[in-house]
Amino acid sequence: MPHHRPSSPRLLPVDPTTLDEETRRYAPPGSFNIFRTLAHHPKLLKRWSVFGNHVLSKSTLPARERELVILRIGWRCRARYEFGQHTVIGRREGITDEEIVALTREVDAHPWSSTVRALVMAADELHDDLCISDSTWAALAETWTVEHLLDIVFAAGQYTLVSMALNTLGVELDDGLPGWPGEDDHDV
Repeated sequence: MPHHRPSSPRLLPVDPTTLDEETRRYAPPGSFNIFRTLAHHPKLLKRWSVFGNHVLSKSTLPARERELVILRIGWRCRARYEFGQHTVIGRREGITDEEIVALTREVDAHPWSSTVRALVMAADELHDDLCISDSTWAALAETWTVEHLLDIVFAAGQYTLVSMALNTLGVELDDGLPGWPGEDDHDV
């Protein structure tokens, strides 16, 4: 299946100085392109930010595991911007460059722990079938509480949604942000 992406941004990031005070709280000067692009629709940006904040900052999942799921979804959705942003965050949360590259490969190509393997499989299944299989759910349930399990599903869903928007809108990488592993000297 081909992966069509815009050759240039369909919506340019908004200049924050043109925004009303409330919207500027969500897309301030110096903010990432994603926020300044979504500022074209201030009410959407505000409401999406509340949910995104839960997934990114208030989730019950430990940050490292959350980032593994997000990176895998970003890769599977072919969302270069998302993968780049979460490469930076993932590294900060202890994900190694080797693991970042492994998230772009088949799950069996890396010696993941059983806990991480189940997270990667869950991301793959949610991407491919929009449902976690019974066997993967059982593997996840050996480690995670019900709240964790819900946060896994909603992290994958949130970043699938974000990936669709980023890809469709053609949001360009922010300065200094890596893209795919091996693309440049600043990356893996």
